[in-house]
Amino acid sequence: MDRIGVIISKSNDPAIGDKQFEIVERKGIGHPDSICDGIVESVCNQLCRVYKDNFGRILHHNIDKGLLVAGRSNPRIGGGTIVEPMRFIFGDRATSEFQGVKIPISEIAQEAAGTWLKKNLRFINPEVHMLFQNEIRPGSSELVDNLLREEIGANDTSVGVGYAPLSPTEQVVLAVEKWLNSATFKQSFPECGEDIKIMGIRSMNRLQLIVAIAFVDLFIKTAQDYFDKKQFFQSEIKRYIASLQMPFTEVNVEINSLDNPAQGEAGMYLTVLGTSAESGDSGEVGRGNRVNGVISYNRPSTTEAAAGKNPVNHTGKIYNILSHRLAAKVYETVDGIQELTIWLCSRIGDPLGQPVVTSVEVKPLPGVHVHDLEGPITAIITDDLAHLELFMEQIQLGKFTVF
Repeated sequence: MDRIGVIISKSNDPAIGDKQFEIVERKGIGHPDSICDGIVESVCNQLCRVYKDNFGRILHHNIDKGLLVAGRSNPRIGGGTIVEPMRFIFGDRATSEFQGVKIPISEIAQEAAGTWLKKNLRFINPEVHMLFQNEIRPGSSELVDNLLREEIGANDTSVGVGYAPLSPTEQVVLAVEKWLNSATFKQSFPECGEDIKIMGIRSMNRLQLIVAIAFVDLFIKTAQDYFDKKQFFQSEIKRYIASLQMPFTEVNVEINSLDNPAQGEAGMYLTVLGTSAESGDSGEVGRGNRVNGVISYNRPSTTEAAAGKNPVNHTGKIYNILSHRLAAKVYETVDGIQELTIWLCSRIGDPLGQPVVTSVEVKPLPGVHVHDLEGPITAIITDDLAHLELFMEQIQLGKFTVF
């Protein structure tokens, strides 16, 4: 099959913000799925450093399969206990020996995971609260060889998709979670755990946020204290959203919808460590946020898990980050665009700078014709693909978040 090149078409659908309804989700840093993405991405970054330091190049690896098995806890007002630790299972493939030198994959993975947990989750002690199980195995000879060739080809036949700009709903959902999980907020309100999930539902100009916050039981004095703090957080979230000056005529916020005051401690979302992974929920790589930080159910997306994939030739990572960055660059650079979506499709073995097809769907501003946008859009995409190595170097240095 020959390369198709760049295809630009007009979108006849309303822009996402003009549609009657929109649903956007964000899983915070302490959500079990986000923990999985964070751990495997940190392992990937550390492997890249080890490979480059020892061999001058990044060797074949993909650590994008990982499972967090929930532990067991006994949360109590004033401070509960951990009954059984969580377990993290590392999966997929990594080069464990090269040029006669053995590489301690298990030790590297466990150290990177522990470092990430300590940095991002205040109350988790990896040595006490997490067991690690290494199931990482050597890769297939063909895929390993692909990364050693003079011209490295795509690791997979895959699709990346990105869009710009973020809608007001997407911006709010992303901003609220980051604010709740910021160091400043945590310093003032340590009872707010890192496991935060936000579901934003917009109907016309009305926005409803359904928020789940894992309260840390150590900082809750009584049942009334819990419900008072929950009410306070609700008002603070509404106040924060108002400061963002978004075009919503009404904003409603609901926190921990399953709570039932009549059930005492059993009717409150209490945790010992600030995450449901200690007892309630397991997690898996790729089930969380897309590379732009949100899960937008009205937008096109792929099933690829970017976290943990190697940043040298795996298009499941590179093209998903690139498509969002390209869309943002085109939107910010080319006048006359209300919204656009970019799809990049690779073919295994082909150069990464030569996708089989690059499809751009544009929603022009009123009075603007797609024909007038084709030249500038194509020029930006062609130039960025021609200089893809510079972009990939930034990915390899961990410059971009992937969840």
